Amino acid sequence: MYKFPIIELVDRYCIAKLKFNKLGKNQPELDFYKEQVKTIDFESIKDDLEELYQIHAQIWEMEDDFKKCVVEYKYPLDEIGRRAIAVRDINSKRYDIKNRISDKLNDPIKEIKRYG
Repeated sequence: MYKFPIIELVDRYCIAKLKFNKLGKNQPELDFYKEQVKTIDFESIKDDLEELYQIHAQIWEMEDDFKKCVVEYKYPLDEIGRRAIAVRDINSKRYDIKNRISDKLNDPIKEIKRYG
């Protein structure tokens, strides 16, 4: 039995994997999610999972850049806002992928977000 809905489980798995690849300091977290995903049919979602991982990598880079802009470069608020909207837009793609995974694995839990 999963401890999370599948869409959250695969999302957190991708984040833990990315964090491990970037920092290498979260082995227990990654191991926890690896154990949780053992029974998932990865073959049916492997492309979606890779796309989800790449979106998280892109968000990671944007947020890192965003932090540097605020702290080091003191960018104006309009530039900070533009970057925040870009992260929001990428997250919309993330929600679509999570729901596609949910459909493929016949899980009833979906991500529902509405902006505006």
